[in-house]
Amino acid sequence: MLSPGNRLRRREDFASAVRRGRRAGRPLLVVHLRTSGATDPHEPGDVDPSPRAGFVVSKAVGIAVVRNRVKRRLRHLVRDRLAQLPAGSLVVVRALPGAADAGVDELARDLDAALARLLGGVAR
Repeated sequence: MLSPGNRLRRREDFASAVRRGRRAGRPLLVVHLRTSGATDPHEPGDVDPSPRAGFVVSKAVGIAVVRNRVKRRLRHLVRDRLAQLPAGSLVVVRALPGAADAGVDELARDLDAALARLLGGVAR
């Protein structure tokens, strides 16, 4: 489970990450990352905000049980990778239909590859 300080909740934050951030697509998911100017206006000015993550799992992925399982897996994977992200960054992970049948290892591999590409570690 992500701590409340690390969750994206507001529509504006999701829109900001998707529209103004960088995107890396993989076979099972698409990751959007916004780093510059991604501070939370509700945080005190002197505090360096922590990275925040949100998830989009549409009905195309499957029935509610499947969607919730995919979200739980992605939340767990992202929680372990928050330390890699710059302070104040916004991350939106959008699951694609193939994520329904994928195992945790496959999701982790795609998530790591997408984050590495967005953070400049590995080119496509």
